[in-house]
Amino acid sequence: MYSGGWSDGESHDRQQRKIPPASSMLWVRNLRRFIGSGAGLGSEALMELETKRILLDIFKEKQKKSAEAGTIPSFYKKKPEDGSISHRVQRLAKYRFLKKQSDLLLNADDLDAMWVCLRENCVIDDATGAEKMNYEDFCHIASVCTEQIGPKCRRFFSPSNFMKFEKDEQGRIAILPFYLYVMRTVSLTQARIDMSELDEDSDGFLQPHEMEAYIRGLIPNLAQLRDMPAAFVQMYCRIAAHKFFFFCDPHRRGKACIKKVLLSNCLQELMELHQESEEEVTDTEQAENWFSLTSAQRICDMFLALDKDANGTLSKQELQEYADGTLTEIFIERVYDEHVRRGKTGGGNSREMDFESFLDFVLALENKDTPEGLTYLFRCLDLQGRGFLTTADIHSLFRDVHHKWIEGGNYELCIEDVRDEVWDMVKPTDPLQITLADLLACKQGGTVASMLIDVRGFWAHDNRENLLQEEEPEEE
Repeated sequence: MYSGGWSDGESHDRQQRKIPPASSMLWVRNLRRFIGSGAGLGSEALMELETKRILLDIFKEKQKKSAEAGTIPSFYKKKPEDGSISHRVQRLAKYRFLKKQSDLLLNADDLDAMWVCLRENCVIDDATGAEKMNYEDFCHIASVCTEQIGPKCRRFFSPSNFMKFEKDEQGRIAILPFYLYVMRTVSLTQARIDMSELDEDSDGFLQPHEMEAYIRGLIPNLAQLRDMPAAFVQMYCRIAAHKFFFFCDPHRRGKACIKKVLLSNCLQELMELHQESEEEVTDTEQAENWFSLTSAQRICDMFLALDKDANGTLSKQELQEYADGTLTEIFIERVYDEHVRRGKTGGGNSREMDFESFLDFVLALENKDTPEGLTYLFRCLDLQGRGFLTTADIHSLFRDVHHKWIEGGNYELCIEDVRDEVWDMVKPTDPLQITLADLLACKQGGTVASMLIDVRGFWAHDNRENLLQEEEPEEE
């Protein structure tokens, strides 16, 4: 019978015959060699092959880095120890860098020469008499200054700097604002270099003793501080440095960012003491500048007068006499709860305000309209520590003010009316509560705080119209 297939013998012989592997075939080897070289691939295949190669290299590089770094990546690098080679190299590199930056600054003679060049090459405005220059004059003065002073003044004469200033109808700018801009830039850069030199760990922050050292170095150059008694220098530096930390270190970390210090109004207020007063200045006017010698002596005298037992700290009863006793008892109590650390001696519940805390206290009361001062006061006003004030809080706070108000012989007033007036002044986002953001946004937060903590502050608000009328004739 025909089976339609191989015979048994032939089938057995074919099974015994081995089929050669594909890799041994010549045409297979040639095809693989041809494809592997990339010569027979299209553009898309070549791109895919190249992408795989790049990704493979990246993967291998990451594996190598992971093996070198270990299981946990390094995110903290220990600072070099004092006296080590790394520490000395770091200090040397820092010294050379700061010296290079200092050499690029204009000195006093260079600034005088620039002012002469500006005045000699400007034009006088017929209408106002102001000294001005257009862009062509600006470029010409840049060339003259470069020849006389050197290339270090060239960066001030860039087109972008010219465009920063207000121009008249003819496209001219006044030379005085430009010169003041150059002087301020040089002054701030020099201040940054001086502060960086005092920054021992080179982290961009100044600690209290470093800030005090910076202020101590400025005293001989500040005209209004040259006559300061040598015995008072240390105390003055302590008082002056504290204002920088009050405004530039809101989280009380014990260090102030150098960039923030340079941009703060505190440094500008300190630099105002460079100018010698040509006319007599009253004690009141001098006291307005925190950094004046009169102000520093006033604060020291105030603290010593309040410290009846002369133990170097203030109790609640002693602080009650601040500002002639016009502050309320509940506010003084809240100041100690929020801003005075518990003492180590005298029992577990005793708290005494040291001189540093007293400086914070005075700065907050004298700068109630600033975000920093209002933040300090808001923590005291927030009786429940919830982050907002309710009508009950306002009532509790003003009750002590009302009591002092009546004791002073003033007319009777309704606490609810004052509470409603506070709400109308603040206009909070939530009609049931006042937050710190609401006080800052209403631009009357300092006035509201004064009304709630100080009977004299409420009196000033209640008589604001009469006080304005008294000020108008004086201005005329």
